[in-house]
Amino acid sequence: MSSCLCFVKNNAVMITAFLAAIITSIFIPIDKAYLDYFDYKTLTCLFCILAVVCALKNINFFYILARKVVQKFKTARLCILALVYITFLGSMLIANDMALLTFLPLGYFVLTTTNKQKYMAFTFIMQNIAANLGGMLTPFGNPQNLYLYTKFNIPNLEFISIMAIPFFVSMIAITICCIIFVKAEELKLEDEKLVLNPKRTIIYIFLFAFSIIIVFRVIPYWLGLIVIPLVLLFMDRKALKMVDYPLLLTFVFFFIFAGNMGRIDVVRTFFSAMMDKNTLLFSVLSCQLMSNVPAAILISQFTSNYADLLVGVNIGGVGTLISSLASLITFREYVKHNPGKAGYYIAMFSAFNFGFLILLTGIMMFLKTI
Repeated sequence: MSSCLCFVKNNAVMITAFLAAIITSIFIPIDKAYLDYFDYKTLTCLFCILAVVCALKNINFFYILARKVVQKFKTARLCILALVYITFLGSMLIANDMALLTFLPLGYFVLTTTNKQKYMAFTFIMQNIAANLGGMLTPFGNPQNLYLYTKFNIPNLEFISIMAIPFFVSMIAITICCIIFVKAEELKLEDEKLVLNPKRTIIYIFLFAFSIIIVFRVIPYWLGLIVIPLVLLFMDRKALKMVDYPLLLTFVFFFIFAGNMGRIDVVRTFFSAMMDKNTLLFSVLSCQLMSNVPAAILISQFTSNYADLLVGVNIGGVGTLISSLASLITFREYVKHNPGKAGYYIAMFSAFNFGFLILLTGIMMFLKTI
């Protein structure tokens, strides 16, 4: 019983998506049209990237790389800035959820070994914001990006140009917060001997590059579904087991939910009207209630304005605790290390996240009026 409760707790978004799919299936019975709901390229690309990142994580690639960067800095302010920047840039390459799962433990390790636990909540919150907002610049940085990039066939340079302003504003705001709220206190991180396996490192980096090439439509996506599992089957079966399959299933269930919702006349009329009024604002608000991935999948059925939708579901990832799966991951990790401090964390989390949400939404809304 306890294991079932633990599974539900850790996969609340997937369970919600499953229930949403089941409920809407009552109104729209299963038929052949269901096969058109799924974006097979998005699911394949997401699986390939997650599998390769898990393999790189298993050889401590990201941990060693991040640790070397952190060791270069001698004050709490610079060290926390390094941790946040690593998460910010890492989310661009390995997706926001995986960036947090990789670099939050490093943040905890650095702060505890240097006796700077007083910055734990702030660091985790900044890493969380960095993961949600840093991933917006690349098609594979956030799961919803990969979906929208594929669905609307957005050109690469146009994608980057759409997200460039909120990306750089986010980077500046994060930097300012770290400078203001962290003192320049001296610290030292002890050496730890960790060595990379050269052969595995080269092969896994090649596979990662292969995955990115697939995302950018250079080669057919189905090749990744053959090559990557086959290589990892011989080199690291554990990586295939570690893939976030609940995230993939969440996409599957939300594809069903969104597809069914798009076939209900009343729903289609309502969402189409809201999209016509203000796609950007409605996207941001939707994320606060249903999280950014399902919001992107659902709203994309009712608008062709992918630029505003893309911006909205990315900056909408900050705000409430449920606006992004990444935020729930960070909350879970913080409470695990700091039992009894959930209320304190949520209060600080809300203050910073809504601050970023108001700032970014305000700037992007203002730019639309120019």
